[in-house]
Amino acid sequence: MRFGRFLLAAVALFAVGVFLFNTNLLAPAAGGRPTLLAHRGLAQTFPPEGIENDTCTATRIRTPEHEFLENTIASMRGAFAAGADIVEFDVHPTSDGHFAVFHDWTLDCRTNGRGVTREKSLAELKALDIGYGYTSDGGVTFPFRGTGVGLMPSLDEVLEAFPDKRFLINVKSRDADEGRKLAARLGQLSDDQRARLAVYGGNEPVKALRTALPDVRAMSRESFKSCLLTYIGVGWTSVVPAACHNTVLLVPVNYAWALWGWPNRFVARMREAGTEVYVIGPYTGGDFTTGVDTAVDVAQLPSGYSGGIWTNRIHAIAPLVAGSR
Repeated sequence: MRFGRFLLAAVALFAVGVFLFNTNLLAPAAGGRPTLLAHRGLAQTFPPEGIENDTCTATRIRTPEHEFLENTIASMRGAFAAGADIVEFDVHPTSDGHFAVFHDWTLDCRTNGRGVTREKSLAELKALDIGYGYTSDGGVTFPFRGTGVGLMPSLDEVLEAFPDKRFLINVKSRDADEGRKLAARLGQLSDDQRARLAVYGGNEPVKALRTALPDVRAMSRESFKSCLLTYIGVGWTSVVPAACHNTVLLVPVNYAWALWGWPNRFVARMREAGTEVYVIGPYTGGDFTTGVDTAVDVAQLPSGYSGGIWTNRIHAIAPLVAGSR
């Protein structure tokens, strides 16, 4: 009987400790508006239903809301002007030692070119019309055809155009050598400029980049899983596991509640560990996720949330976020 009372008291004390470590009642929001990340700058959007890794999304865009094409200097400049704090873009190595800023593994979907992106020289890629394949009406009209010639930038051009801006760079391959090449290029930057960059992508290139440049925030699927699974196990103690340090975390808005201390304590813990947290759209299974792209998505964010928001529609979401604070 005495042991039973002792056990009950111990369980109650443990529950109180977990509550105190993780309740947001004792951790008010940090204040200020969330950090806004524009996915691929100002981009044409498309319905997410039925998207696979090889789906040509350019052939299923919605009716255009603006004139910008993703991953271009103009789209990045437009995104920053619309309220973005950070812009995400995609890179591929070229056959002549540069990095091209472009999403697709092949050229056939968006451009008037053919073949594998990384097998082309930068000059060949710059000669293409990157707006060639976009259509919102099943191919009846192509509103951007002819407008995208020469608009595919290099990584160097982006860094030179925006020396004081923040970027998240997506490595599209599983090639470790690509990570080493990217690390060599980023290693030429000043410490201040490199501190404004983060990288995510395949396990192999991200691991190679982190080995060469441990100061750069980097995330792969492997590091993401290791961080969150370990945190779910120990985060109730307020401990942030090593896998969660100096990285980037993309948290689906419909699963964020499962993270110990969400939102205020969790975001604060990750910031102290040098990690940036971005809420993305609801996860519904598979490999494809959306951003926080609608008023309904914004409404799901916790009151006073001051972490990051990942969106495909910065021009629409920035005013909503500003108006809700």
